Amino acid sequence: MSDTQTRIDQLVKSNDVVLFMKGNASFPMCGFSGRAIQILKASGVDPKSLVTVNVLEDEAIRQGIKEYSNWPTIPQLYVKGEFIGGSDIMMEMYQSGELQQVLGSQG
Repeated sequence: MSDTQTRIDQLVKSNDVVLFMKGNASFPMCGFSGRAIQILKASGVDPKSLVTVNVLEDEAIRQGIKEYSNWPTIPQLYVKGEFIGGSDIMMEMYQSGELQQVLGSQG
């Protein structure tokens, strides 16, 4: 595992909710990342417990996360070490109530 993959692995496994995104929770830098944040907020995720990783600040992470998950797009959500998906999957899961169950919230 490369240094970048190790860093990603540590982030994913040491935090309950991690969102790899463009920008941050306060200032998303793309529509999909913004939507992902809104979905998490609507699901009852405490913004203080949410860890976001701005892939625009680190090219190695930006490329590495795609390899780590074998998923080509950003944002990417991880809950308790498990890859959930991007904003489209998050929206589908939110609408079905599945995301709230995964997150363990009543949102």
